Amino acid sequence: MLLPYLNKGLIEAGCDEAGRGCLAGSVYAAAVILPVDFKNELLNDSKQLTEHQRYVLREIVEREALAWAVGVVTPEEIDEINILNASFLAMHRAVDQLKIRPQHLLIDGNRFKKYQDLPHTTVVKGDGKYLSIAAASILAKTYRDDYMNGLHKEYPFYDWNSNKGYPTKKHRAAIREYGTTPYHRMTFNLLGTDPQLEIPF
Repeated sequence: MLLPYLNKGLIEAGCDEAGRGCLAGSVYAAAVILPVDFKNELLNDSKQLTEHQRYVLREIVEREALAWAVGVVTPEEIDEINILNASFLAMHRAVDQLKIRPQHLLIDGNRFKKYQDLPHTTVVKGDGKYLSIAAASILAKTYRDDYMNGLHKEYPFYDWNSNKGYPTKKHRAAIREYGTTPYHRMTFNLLGTDPQLEIPF
């Protein structure tokens, strides 16, 4: 079972993002405040779950969370401020929308840009350690998947309904053949041939 909180007695929001390593599409983040007594044995890092399990859990999280929200940063913004800052901004936008103001943020990963005056703790692989981060990972992943499935209908050549914008061979082959779309991140190494420095994930 994942841990229910880091700081007992504080209103804690777990935050996670999805789509940071993609070549196309917005980056999504979610913030979730769960009840202190929330329990669900299936809830885990979204990458460890099947697609069906993620969508079942999304309904449970949305129904039982004290507050939840999703933040989005567009490909244009990603190209302007870089993907690391875009990931932080997406989390900030998610926290902005929470109906309850948290007293502490639990952030998946090892870096974060401070949000207003709220204290935060970064947790490497936090989506496999804390319930609230795992819940945020599921919301961020499923809402981003829905978005990429929608874009796939507009641009079917890139296989976004299965790769969700990640750099698969088929995705890169389609970029070579058909060029880029308005949803591609132009500052990224789209063809995988450029030895440019990329931001480490």
